Amino acid sequence: MMKKAGFLILSLVVLVGGLSAQKQVKLVIAGRDGDYGNAMQIAVDAYTAKNPNVSIELLKLSGDDVFQKTVIDLKTGTGTYDLILIDDPNAMRYQQAGWLEDLDPWFKKAGGPVDSDFIQTTVDLCRYPNGPKGKLYALPFVGNVSLFAYRTDLFAKYGLAAPKTWDDVLAAAKKISENEPNVNGVSFRGVKGNPIMTVFLPMFWSFGADILDASGKPTVNSPEAVRALKYFLELAKYAPKGVPMNNTAQVRDGLLAGTVGIAPEIWPAWIGKLDNPNESKVAGKVKVTKHPAETRKSSPMIGIWQLAIPAASKNKQAAFDFFTFVTSKETEKLMVLKAGLPPSRASLFDDKEILAMYPWYPAIREALESGVARPRTLYWAEIENTMGGLIQEALIGEKTAEQALNEANAKIAQILK
Repeated sequence: MMKKAGFLILSLVVLVGGLSAQKQVKLVIAGRDGDYGNAMQIAVDAYTAKNPNVSIELLKLSGDDVFQKTVIDLKTGTGTYDLILIDDPNAMRYQQAGWLEDLDPWFKKAGGPVDSDFIQTTVDLCRYPNGPKGKLYALPFVGNVSLFAYRTDLFAKYGLAAPKTWDDVLAAAKKISENEPNVNGVSFRGVKGNPIMTVFLPMFWSFGADILDASGKPTVNSPEAVRALKYFLELAKYAPKGVPMNNTAQVRDGLLAGTVGIAPEIWPAWIGKLDNPNESKVAGKVKVTKHPAETRKSSPMIGIWQLAIPAASKNKQAAFDFFTFVTSKETEKLMVLKAGLPPSRASLFDDKEILAMYPWYPAIREALESGVARPRTLYWAEIENTMGGLIQEALIGEKTAEQALNEANAKIAQILK
């Protein structure tokens, strides 16, 4: 009896000792609010349910706050955060400064390079220098990209083919506006800065224009750029009168209400209700696709957010374990099904369960594969605000296309100095 009691006591000591040996780790994530925060919360809950020794504090911050807070923390090397979300245009600031953990050695230690299921354009932006040969500092958290939408019923009614070029779009917008009294041929965001730039850039790029040349000098007043802006101003004639004040709600709600024939800029988060007859008057009548081409190929704007581990993190092993969990195929699918987060893994765009919910998802994959990233510069925010303000001045008739772009080019040159 004494031997059995001694064995039980020893067993309990070993068990308790083993449990106490499992070090409790707390991870802090500088994440986003809204849909992105909801999706990350789903991943956090799934992970902590399987890993009770890890607690995770998820900060759901605005885009500006997550940028400002992480830059301050990483610049000082404080190490507050173990994982951070980075908006793609800001990625170069983090990559170039050496604030992020090089992930290649971690993946090598875990058994090999990051798998090839991620859409190449999205992973290339997570490397520095950008491209397949750069060091890997992040992985895409969301496969976000601008898309193009048009009313198939109206195109069929007027014998219009699916638009392959921007000239096709202009002709269709004109035809719809002239024949449908309650429908605007086109609608887009016209608010200065980021909104108007986001709708304009896929046109700008596909007309053969660039923000910066190979040497880093601004070229926004090139002949190709002027032609693109003149086209944009012509297209705007078939938009609502209040288009210079249009923002997300006006475009999305107009599309759902059936008062818009063509939306040259939409985002996956806007259109989750598009095929729901309880929410949309045009369910099943809107085609979502990548943008038309012009002198260059289709040029949708890539808008991914990247997930990275700060070099100053004090819990890198645990952070990497959660990092691989979040970016796994299984977790990406979970975030799609439960939160509508567009994936960045190619295989998920063929998933039957996902396609049953979002039949237009293959358009995201096509757009990502054709996608164009905003210029890799530390001054993109200033460039975007400056150029976007002047494009809006052209939209409301205060400047010609040439005047707006000449002024933008001069001001961008000053910004870069």
